[in-house]
Amino acid sequence: MIAQAVLNALRCLLYGSPEDSLKLNFSLEDTVSDDNYPRKRALDYHEFPKPGKLEIRATKPMANGRDLSLAYSPGVAEACLEIKKDPSTASRYTARGNLVAVVSNGSAVLGLGNIGALASKPVMEGKAVLFKKFANIDCFDIELNENNPEKLADIVCAMEPSFGAINLEDIKAPDCFIVEQICRERMNIPVFHDDQHGTAIVVGAAATNALRVTGKSFDQIKVVSTGGGAAGIACLNMLLKLGVKRENVWLCDIEGLVYEGRETEMTPQKAAYAQGTKPSTLDDVIEAADLFLGLSGPGVLKPEMVAKMSKRPIIFALANPTPEIMPDEVRAVAPDAIIATGRSDFPNQVNNVLCFPFIFRGALDVGATEINDAMQLGCIEGIAALARATTSAEAAAAYKGEQLSFGEDYLIPKPFDPRLMGVVASAVAKAAMESGVATRPVDDIAAYKKTLDGSVFRSALIMRPVFEAAATAERRIVFAEGEDERVLRTANAMLEETTDAPILIGRPDVIAQRCERAGLSITAGKDFQIVNPERDDRYREYWGAYHQIMARKGTTPDLAKAILRTNTTAIAAIMVHLEQADSMIAGTFGQYLWHLNYIKQILGTGQLHPVGALSLMILQDGPLFIADTHVHNTPTSEQIAESVCAAARHVRRFGVEPKIALCSYSQFGNHDGDSGRRARGALEILDSRPRDFAYEGEMHVDAALDMDVRQHIFPDARFDGPANALVFANADAASAVRNTLKVKGGGLEVGPILMGMGNRAHIVTPSITARGLLNMSAVAGTPVAKYG
Repeated sequence: MIAQAVLNALRCLLYGSPEDSLKLNFSLEDTVSDDNYPRKRALDYHEFPKPGKLEIRATKPMANGRDLSLAYSPGVAEACLEIKKDPSTASRYTARGNLVAVVSNGSAVLGLGNIGALASKPVMEGKAVLFKKFANIDCFDIELNENNPEKLADIVCAMEPSFGAINLEDIKAPDCFIVEQICRERMNIPVFHDDQHGTAIVVGAAATNALRVTGKSFDQIKVVSTGGGAAGIACLNMLLKLGVKRENVWLCDIEGLVYEGRETEMTPQKAAYAQGTKPSTLDDVIEAADLFLGLSGPGVLKPEMVAKMSKRPIIFALANPTPEIMPDEVRAVAPDAIIATGRSDFPNQVNNVLCFPFIFRGALDVGATEINDAMQLGCIEGIAALARATTSAEAAAAYKGEQLSFGEDYLIPKPFDPRLMGVVASAVAKAAMESGVATRPVDDIAAYKKTLDGSVFRSALIMRPVFEAAATAERRIVFAEGEDERVLRTANAMLEETTDAPILIGRPDVIAQRCERAGLSITAGKDFQIVNPERDDRYREYWGAYHQIMARKGTTPDLAKAILRTNTTAIAAIMVHLEQADSMIAGTFGQYLWHLNYIKQILGTGQLHPVGALSLMILQDGPLFIADTHVHNTPTSEQIAESVCAAARHVRRFGVEPKIALCSYSQFGNHDGDSGRRARGALEILDSRPRDFAYEGEMHVDAALDMDVRQHIFPDARFDGPANALVFANADAASAVRNTLKVKGGGLEVGPILMGMGNRAHIVTPSITARGLLNMSAVAGTPVAKYG
């Protein structure tokens, strides 16, 4: 039964051909001994399992003649006529409103220089992948063999009907200025040269926070910059918009200081920053500088120059791969310096991916006609504010071992911080609306931000009804493993996002140290309560209550004392028993049934007893609930029926109308095995009285999830469409399907939810994330009356 259940689940819920699966098993470990391993690894990444980093997938069904007639002729004519009548409807009937073109001629690619359009394609594909990964924006990379900036602009402008926005990329200066200016003047969609403005936005955010750390202000600082290319000029322009005074900016390039009257290597953009009338060097002008901004080349800034700068100098050495000066060289002469680079192996990486996906996301969502100064400043404000907030658990997990709390080594967020989408894109959308360039303004910016968060946090949408129900009361949630960093992050998030009060069981000094290490500002006694298992004034009360419950079950006072001094699950359960907490969560380490034993001992009553464990799996095509994954290994018919009824109540908590399939090895009576008999017995029990939810069984998983399969073998089934809850006649099968969907199917789990305990206790699994714990705290935070 177990093997078949897993096979059927994979068949129905995973996609991809066997051939693709074999290709995906290709292992780069075979090349470890190769002297060219890094290069070969990069080439293999681009070649396997299929060449390139992009593909096109249909978003509509194309399975039969009816689909074809809608997608193409004659149905497509209706969409065409609507767009002809009202061009704004193109965003309703086509992908244009979520489609960006990344356009380059390959004239200034990364650190590779003018390598040409074709050779730039891997970079542009990579940029398109980042758009999709970080902001779910569809993207075409377009490489053009055109070096005349006016002609290049003509080609880009001609593409306006195809795209919602244009991202210009890797075009050399000063051509990039010309192309962008022409396109902005002629096009009615956002045109954004990321090398200029993306870099400027992230530099602006980093500078904002660097000045906050050093106690300086934009209008007072002296800025010295090297590099008069597109990024360098854009960064200086942005610093002026943030308050830097023009007379306090000194620009140097390969020829030295940009001064009035200089003719060599000059452009109008550089000339705008001319200082003085005679030649000078970087060493001449660096004296008393507060901020060095490097977008030039390796080794340009010398340690002796840093020594001439002001106290607590800010060094942005952004040349890649080798910066203008290495951080250790700066520290040797200025230990208190604030340093940022363009590299990921040092703190404060200035990375455009912090900006461009999200500024386009906000611009596209409100139909902006351009990306203006207000939107760019909104982006800066959002990025800078996010770095000053508590670090997300997801970012901490992606950057293990790094200190991610605001300060000199954490001026800007990390690219994998999932909050960037909601914070930055909503700030950009708001600025677009306020500045009058939004053609499709959103009605509620807060609701829009929640939608963005929901697109990143896959559990957000399905969890919304649970969080809303939890917000109706202030419940006390006690965490048995309060020293775990995931629990600490959950407690912090609860205080920020819910009305519930966390209680942590653990040693106060350990909790304080781990909060500090994780960059969490929460404080015991002020923000949350601690129960210290080593010394707590309530210890006598706790062990006495436990002994009273267990005295006639072989527990002596000494054993009760030992358990309540060392067993944090028992302590949490006793707190709920004594009504010092409303619900408990345990299980971030240890075995599920071990925790369950103490919960049953202390909190089990005639009315409350563990019915089963229900896991919500959030999959690509929607939610799927699975039970019983932990409590009853081989449930009786009565226990299966009870689990079905409990699952129906819980499914409704998530705003889903239950359609429950009883799953077993047998399919509608075709096998007289044990699991089939128990499932059929459960069906008889369920049929013995009216039920207000849909259920059917016994059946295989594929019949439960595929209506065509079910109708073929049993046309009179009680519900249509796929089941959204599977209740198994064997915990091994339920657990196997759950884990397969989680590991191989990309499913995100909410749970397990312990059914039958009146929301007084839940046991999670050791693999749970901080986001998963927050979801479970919302489940636990729902008042019992609403729990059903």
